[in-house]
Amino acid sequence: MGCASSKQFSRSAPAREEPAVLASQTSFTVNEVEALYELYKKMSSSIVNDGLIHKEEFHLALFRNTHRANLFADRVFDLFDLKRNGVVDFEEFVRSLSVFHPKAPTSDKTAFAFKLYDLRGTGYIEKEELREMVLALLDESDLRLSDTTVETIVDNTFSQADSNGDGRIDPEEWEEFVKKNPAALRNMSLPYLQDITMAFPSFIMCSEADD
Repeated sequence: MGCASSKQFSRSAPAREEPAVLASQTSFTVNEVEALYELYKKMSSSIVNDGLIHKEEFHLALFRNTHRANLFADRVFDLFDLKRNGVVDFEEFVRSLSVFHPKAPTSDKTAFAFKLYDLRGTGYIEKEELREMVLALLDESDLRLSDTTVETIVDNTFSQADSNGDGRIDPEEWEEFVKKNPAALRNMSLPYLQDITMAFPSFIMCSEADD
């Protein structure tokens, strides 16, 4: 099993739910869940071999770095960490990643994106939160825009989304904005998740459960 012997790595991984259960509750098939477990094992042992994904491992796997601070990367990890205990277990990983599946309902993607921008958890997207996230996304993409261009993006988004003019975007306004601007969700689908079994094909043959 390759467990680390150091006491600081002694935290044991929780028992794993059956793939069929996770498949029934997400957009993944049983085979896809099995393949995701192989991916999860690689991620959860890249720095601390304890069967759990720590923030640094999450950054390393998804964003290719562990040191550069980025609000977007931190926010995604926080939303994956459903139990709010500072690590992501396999069930959290599958359930959270499911929203990025191409077959996941648009309503789930819309709700996740809203929470991504609602940095302070108030139930609304404030203009400053949108500005912070736009800057973080640009930084993650290594794009550099002038302050004027960033302000234009933020102002245009708010003028379209804040339909009641109260200076903040509520979930209903966000839903209407996304319907009119589907490009706002373009980062909420990861096509490779539909082909995840091709990366770890052994589970196609040995999985005991059928789709």
